[in-house]
Amino acid sequence: MNDEIFDKYREAGRIAAAILNDGAREIREGVSYLELVESIESRVRDEGAELAFPLNISLNEDAAHDTASPGDERVFKRGDVVKLDLGAQVDGYIADTATTIDLGNNSLLLEASESALASAIRKVKPGVTAGDLGAAIQNEIESRGYRPIANLTGHGLDQYELHCAPTIPNVGNTGGTILEEGMVFAIEPFATTGSGHVGEKARREIYSQISSKPVRIPSARSIVGTIKDRRGLPFARHWLTDRKLDLALPTLVKSGVLHGYPVLADISGSLVSQHEHTIIVTEDSCVVTTQVR
Repeated sequence: MNDEIFDKYREAGRIAAAILNDGAREIREGVSYLELVESIESRVRDEGAELAFPLNISLNEDAAHDTASPGDERVFKRGDVVKLDLGAQVDGYIADTATTIDLGNNSLLLEASESALASAIRKVKPGVTAGDLGAAIQNEIESRGYRPIANLTGHGLDQYELHCAPTIPNVGNTGGTILEEGMVFAIEPFATTGSGHVGEKARREIYSQISSKPVRIPSARSIVGTIKDRRGLPFARHWLTDRKLDLALPTLVKSGVLHGYPVLADISGSLVSQHEHTIIVTEDSCVVTTQVR
């Protein structure tokens, strides 16, 4: 971590925080998913950054990995619990941040994940373990009568790497990674009224390239050419214009060129809230790059 890299993390965080804050205020009944997603994603580029991953909008029991599909006609409805998860990057240095918007009467659920995030951040400094952060998260969520989602975690960030060490659990574990100065990671507590575990849905709107192999189908070659500058970072179906997407994407997944991210959800009828910040560990504390400032 040198000053130039630190500044790029901070700039990505500044952009992500401001746009997430503005975007959250636009979520209300009747607003189009697709229009909101396209608006927020274009703002990231307009501010001089690039997207680290497609804007995630996950509703109710869905915790992660959903976004608008091409031609999506969905709108937000009364009672929805909306997770808005945004990633911005400057030269590959990533800011990952999320908030939850309540269109119902679920303020305590949102408080659970938000307070869990704040409690974990207060503990961050060199020598603390990742398990200590997980215990703080678990305590805040369970004290309000909810469950943390145990099989979702926070994660390390590096240049063009969205998920790397250290893993930051959402439940207390003995030990784990010992935090060190210069580490960069996202803490993202999820609180749920459901089981505390997510499973995979059939829906897949987000993909990433995981290998380079010869591709015969012209539409598949076109997709690979379009995404090559992503350097392995995720992209969305709605970013692509090829008319044969429904043929090309499964072909690329089957051949091992792409990985598809299924929507992750708790049990049907449950509600999930999420809050997230990106952290840089300093000599005696931390910097939160994605706080509005």
